[in-house]
Amino acid sequence: MNSKITAIAVYTPSNRVTNEYFEKIIETNNEWIISRTGIKERRFAEPDEYTSDLCIKAAKNLLAENPDINFDGVDFILVGTTTADQVMPSMASQVQNAFNIQNAGCLDIMAACAGFVYGLVLAKGMIASGTHKKILVFGAETLSKFTDFTDRTSCILFGDGAGVALVETSDQPKILNAITGTDGSHGKDLYLSQHASVVNGENIEPNGKIHQNGKVVFKWAIQTISNKVGELLSKNSITLAELDWVILHSANLRIIEAVASELNYPMDKMLTSIEFFGNTSSASIPLAWDIASKAGKIKPGNKILLLGFGGGLTFAGIIVEV
Repeated sequence: MNSKITAIAVYTPSNRVTNEYFEKIIETNNEWIISRTGIKERRFAEPDEYTSDLCIKAAKNLLAENPDINFDGVDFILVGTTTADQVMPSMASQVQNAFNIQNAGCLDIMAACAGFVYGLVLAKGMIASGTHKKILVFGAETLSKFTDFTDRTSCILFGDGAGVALVETSDQPKILNAITGTDGSHGKDLYLSQHASVVNGENIEPNGKIHQNGKVVFKWAIQTISNKVGELLSKNSITLAELDWVILHSANLRIIEAVASELNYPMDKMLTSIEFFGNTSSASIPLAWDIASKAGKIKPGNKILLLGFGGGLTFAGIIVEV
């Protein structure tokens, strides 16, 4: 059974945080942040606003922006996040309860910045198996609540937001072949730990804050993603020239620019959300999609390559047709 993305919507908190905020708390400045990351501002959730709240608000926007859509018949909810409100209940079950969706399975996906694309891969497989027909896929994070604001190399990066896609059955294949993979040897280079003090045999600091070895992750991302784009195209018998858009996880604008250069692909066809929302982990790809869609860039029939990558270090890629 084939599947398609029927609609996408997002939600971002109202609290805008510009680079000037960081000038007051760490040794940095606006020009340095933009030159290293491309980020001009990001959004932070309110103290009493959590990941489940962002998911619910994104789902409400999906309904408000698409009057012909409803949640009747939704039979599974997937939420990609690394910043859940709590270990249990799941964020997916919080969404189920908020909208009183009956008979829906619920599952959170912990795949860091690749979480949204992993959700699409799982949704495609579940529909293909014939067990499900209508699935909500979220990527949502409140990274500001887990950011170490004493770490000047990473605290400037992160923002909060949520995106949701409705995935349904289709007469034609609109969600194409996917790739997934992980290099767990780099687990110590990007982690968020509250309890365990050892990763891959090395001691870590379980302080409930995001730790990132930026240089290692940056290098891995450029090398890995450039290769995996080619692998994904080959798997779908599609050339780079046949793509209308590419949406990589908006981790850092310099990573996206480097991948575009490696691929010899126009930067103006790389859709991003990093500039005004920062690194929102699993939410960054739907945010970039929504920005481009509202700007009139994405049109029916477009082919879009999506590729998320992050903590694990893991990645997931898929090609969709609008």
